[in-house]
This record gives sequence, structure tokens and C-alpha cells, in this order.
Amino acid sequence: MADRPHAPARTRSVARAVLGGGASRGDVLGALTAWALIVPECVAYAQIAGVPPQNAFYAAPVALVAYVLLGRSRFLIIGATSAAAVLSGATVADVSSDPKQAVGLSAALAVLAGAVLLVAGLARLGFVTNFLAEPALNGFLFGMALTIVVRQAAKIAGTSSGDGQFFPRLWTLLRHLPHWSLTSLAVGAAALAALLAIERYAPKAPASLVVLVVALVVSAGLDLKQHGVEVVGKIPSAVPVPHLPGIPAADWGRLAGGACGVALVVFAEAFSIASRFAREHGDEVDADREMAAVGASNIAVGLFRGFTVSGSASRSAAAEAAGARTRLTSLIAAGLILLTGAFLTPLFTDLPEPVLGAIVIIAVRGFLSTAELRRYAKADHASLWVALTALFGVLLFDLLPGLLLAVALSLLLFIAAASTTRLSVLGKIPGSPLYGDTDRNPCATTVPGVLVVRPDGALFFGNANRTRLGLLALTAAAHPPPHTVVLDLSATYHLGVPVLDTLDELREALHHRGATLHLARLRAAARRDFDRHPLATRLGRDRVHRSVEDAMTATTAAEPPSSPRK
Repeated sequence: MADRPHAPARTRSVARAVLGGGASRGDVLGALTAWALIVPECVAYAQIAGVPPQNAFYAAPVALVAYVLLGRSRFLIIGATSAAAVLSGATVADVSSDPKQAVGLSAALAVLAGAVLLVAGLARLGFVTNFLAEPALNGFLFGMALTIVVRQAAKIAGTSSGDGQFFPRLWTLLRHLPHWSLTSLAVGAAALAALLAIERYAPKAPASLVVLVVALVVSAGLDLKQHGVEVVGKIPSAVPVPHLPGIPAADWGRLAGGACGVALVVFAEAFSIASRFAREHGDEVDADREMAAVGASNIAVGLFRGFTVSGSASRSAAAEAAGARTRLTSLIAAGLILLTGAFLTPLFTDLPEPVLGAIVIIAVRGFLSTAELRRYAKADHASLWVALTALFGVLLFDLLPGLLLAVALSLLLFIAAASTTRLSVLGKIPGSPLYGDTDRNPCATTVPGVLVVRPDGALFFGNANRTRLGLLALTAAAHPPPHTVVLDLSATYHLGVPVLDTLDELREALHHRGATLHLARLRAAARRDFDRHPLATRLGRDRVHRSVEDAMTATTAAEPPSSPRK
């Protein structure tokens, strides 16, 4: 009984540890701001994902709460995003085009993508997103945004964009030009103009919510449906209730491949936002923890009939600008969305489809910036071609093939960069025991007959042979021909068997040229690898040195003295 009075204190301390402190006025304002953006986007993104609007209301509060419990970013707002919604819709469409199956398939995809992220996070694989090259990702997002725009433009025109990839849809839209609805065009154009005007002249106002409310009033007052404007229609009350996806086992397997690609983009989007805010506010976010948190959020969403979620840049930025400073912002926003889904969904019945199209187009237009492409064109043509290849991959082959192409290009860039290792010839810096690159230190001196080389990067199976050939070329070009070659391996932390086999071949080739190979500065793990390989016996302990200076001392003691030259 004596311990009971302390229980509330312990509870408060746990809450502070999870949420980062009590709610402030800024957190409340941030939550209201996030809610004002989430509500209209819920309806819009649900349509992109191919599910009824109420399913977005199921997902939104669940995603926010799940992330608060496991994530660490104070500013990241998790929920439906344009990228996550369009990838979800594309993946599900590849499995089935039946709208009746979309809900179950979308929920299953969220569970699978979440499971991939959760397992990867627990396995500490958060670093993998570093290998999704920025030019490839920028090109993919640009192509994705164009695909979204052409689909939403059909809503504004009051017609259909048909099926297929970007160009067939664009052609269908243009071919139906005589059938475009002038009333729908007027409504969509007015919504676009209003959204842009509010962003420019009242940037702190929730433009999407303002336009949505005005559109509802105008639509009901003028009965736009009777004038040929498509409206959302009745949305059932949306209170999240656990519900298994309930799809055939075969469909789980058909979704698995796409789930991996979706998981990669979802996490890359969320973590880039979380890390940006962390840098701005002096926080730290752990990639593995965030990967697991985003994964758990998607699993939770899938178990409540939602669809794939990610971090939202626009909502996170808007909430932070409004004063949000803790994760209580997400909890308050979740409560507001629950109330909206439970009691306010009938208000969306008269919402015009062209207005939703306009909201989505404005939401994705940030991906359509050509600034990065122009920067690549000026400074890095290779990155430009990578970005353009990913972009046209999306436009020509659809989103998932385009995503896989972007990932493949990223891996090729990594392999190309890793396999190209520069070899630095080292010389002793006057007045110092250190050895430096002779190209960068013109005063560094070398010893005739001794060639000291350092690969400026770790050796692995992909660059070991190129390093061997490069070192032999340096040996052939040296004058006088070297009798000793010292290889500084300080940049290599692990020596695999293929690398050690190649070093053995190098030893043999140098021997035939009348030179001996010495190794210097082996790291602890690399030294253990070396000691287990036959090269250790063939080279001998007297040719493995703790430093380049030790190697030079051993070399000059064994060879006739020579005067150093610059």
C-alpha cells in the first residue's frame, strides 16, 4: 500500500519518456494544423490508392498512434502520402483490377511492407536506404508525380484517362477533349487557383481544408451534381475496428515482391523527413528504430483495413511551423481524426471530384521541380542520365518497374563507385614521421627502388583485381624499377578470401619482376583474415608491418642504402 501513491509519478515519467513532455499550446496548434491537412488528403489519397474514403479514416489515427509508441522523431507526422498511395494502388492493380478486392489487397500490402520494414529494422538494416541514389529517387518521384497529375487531370476534366501507363493515359485524356465538362473544368480550375492563392498570400492557413469547406458549401448550394460534376458521394462513418485482410494465400505471394519495393520507398520518404527535422533541432534519430516504427505503423494500419502509410513532408512541416514540439501532436491529431471519421463523414457527400483532383495535384507538385535536373545537367551528367532513366522508366513501364529500375541504377552507381579505387603513391613528409600522397604533398620524398602505395578505399572482391593491375602499372612506370613494394592497407577493415587470393597473385607477379611485397597498417580484423590465409605463410611475418615507417626501416635495413629523391 505504501507504494501506491508513487504510481502516478511513475506513470507520468513513462509518459514523458515516450512523448517528450506535456502538451503545449504549440502541440495543440500543430495537431489542428495536421488535422486540417489530413482530412481532405485522406479522401484524396484513398482514391489514388483505389479504396473507399472511409478506409483512409480507419488508417490515419491508427498510424499516428502506432508511430508515437515506437518512433523517436518529435516532428514526423505519419499517414497516407501521395507516393505511398500511388505505389499501393499500382501494386494492388497488378494483382487484381476488381475494386471489390482492393480493400483487402491494400490492407495485406500494408501488412507485408510493414513486416519487411519491421524485420529489417530489428536486423539493423536501416543503412540500406543509403544505397537508393538520390538522382534515381528524384527521377522516380518526378515520374510518379506526372503519373498522378494525368490521372487527376481527368477528374478535373470530368472524363476518364483510361488504363495503362502515363503516355496511354495522356493520349486517352487528350483524345476525349471534345467530351470534357466545362463545368468540371471551371470547378477544378477555381480550386487550383484558390489553393495557389492561399499558399502565396496566406501561407499559414490550411489551404486544402479552406478550399474543401468552400467547395462543399458551393456544391451543396448550387447542386453541382445536377450540372454534371462528379461528387464523392456518401461516406460511411469510419471508426477503426480490427479486421484481418482476408485474401487468398496466393494473393499474399503475388503481393510480396511489390511489398519490398513499397517498403523501400516508404521508409526512404519517412526517414529523410525525420532526419531533416532532427538536424534542424539538434535531435538524433536512429535509422533502425525508425525503420521498425514505420514498419509497425504499416502493420497496424493493415490490420484496420487501411493502406500503406509513410511520413508526410507537408504535414510535418506545417505542424512544426505551427509550434509542434512533441509527439503529443500526433496523439491529439489522431483524436481529432477519430471524431471526424465517427461523426463528420456525411459532410463530404457533396465534395466535388475536381476539387479532390486539384488538392492532389497541388500536393505532388513539389516533386515536379526541375531544379535538381538542371543542377545535374550543369554539374553531373551521370546523375542526370540516372534521374532521366528512372523518370522515363516510370512513365513507360509504370511505377513498380520504374522503382525497380531506380533501385537497380542505384546499385550500379554504388558498384561503379566502389570498384574504382584510386592508388596514391606515398612519400615521407619532411619533419614528420607521416607519409602522404605525393600528388597532394609535393614536398614528400620517396626512396629510389621503394614504391609505397595506398588504395584510397577499402579493398573487396569488386575492386581487388583492378587494384592489382593498377599497382603493377605503377611498378612498370617507376624509375628506377622498384625492388620493394609497400602496400598500405589502412583503408581496408576486412580482407575476404577473394581479396587475399588477389594479393597472393600480386606477390607472385612482383616476384617475377624482381620485387618483394610488403604489407603495412593492417587493421585488427583484416590481420585476423590475413593470418588464416596461405598468403601469411608465403609472405612471411617479416614483411607485415605496423606502419609504413616500420616497413621503410625494414626495407632500407635489408637493401643497399640509397639517397632519397623528391
